[in-house]
Amino acid sequence: MKQPPLVNLKTEREYQLYYERVYCREPINTFDKISVYFRKSRFNHCFYESSKRNGVKDKFSRIRAERMDWIKATLKNPRAKLFQGWDKSKKRYDPSARVAIVFNNYVVIIIIRKNKKNRCHADFLTAYVAENSIHKILKSPEWKPMK
Repeated sequence: MKQPPLVNLKTEREYQLYYERVYCREPINTFDKISVYFRKSRFNHCFYESSKRNGVKDKFSRIRAERMDWIKATLKNPRAKLFQGWDKSKKRYDPSARVAIVFNNYVVIIIIRKNKKNRCHADFLTAYVAENSIHKILKSPEWKPMK
């Protein structure tokens, strides 16, 4: 699958409105039929980064925002490599966290949930170019559907 073109907008607000229009109006279905829900409140977490590398996301990231269309393309690609995400607070892999990789070191992370009828859906967590952590992600356990 070919990478989608970068999204080139002028302002942070334009990126936010684009995100809300493309992602927050209705869920995106993954290639394996999991409905992924996007919350407006995730915009800052996903498209900001820490300027001081202290965990405080205080700087808008054009690099992240320009790749916004890669999120949908990654979720819909049946050739995505799927790994379990790392839960930093518990210091262990989390089988409900699904990390998908299609375009080199670009990762899309969703959290799988089950409803009362035992049907899976997911919440979008974040997406970014994993320059420093891609080698760790590729060594993570493979993600398997929850039973």
